[in-house]
Amino acid sequence: QGQLVESGGGLVQAGDSLRLSCVASIRAFSPVTMAWFRQVPGKEREFVAGINWVGSRINYKDSVKGRFTISRDNAENTLHLQMNRLKPEDTGVYYCASVKGTQIFTRNIEYEDWGRGTQVTVSS
Repeated sequence: QGQLVESGGGLVQAGDSLRLSCVASIRAFSPVTMAWFRQVPGKEREFVAGINWVGSRINYKDSVKGRFTISRDNAENTLHLQMNRLKPEDTGVYYCASVKGTQIFTRNIEYEDWGRGTQVTVSS
């Protein structure tokens, strides 16, 4: 089982940008699919973006397409989420997740390892 540690969250205004990072232990990082999820109180943890091992396939939640960019640096064992033009509805705790294999799942139960999350708050 691997270890994932997120960073980069914060309090910003609508229209601002944030860049989230996730550092993964080597055992967790290869070869696995990585993803970002977010959660608000009282709601299920939802898929935001996912990327396969070589970065050749990427999926996004419809509401973040064109604003968020997921990327990974396998040499540095890091996953990033560049979030631009943030909206209040993007507020939540953002989690990094991983699962062995090449498929990008959108259901949270498919993922094996999780970080503790980083809070993103977007004010209007």
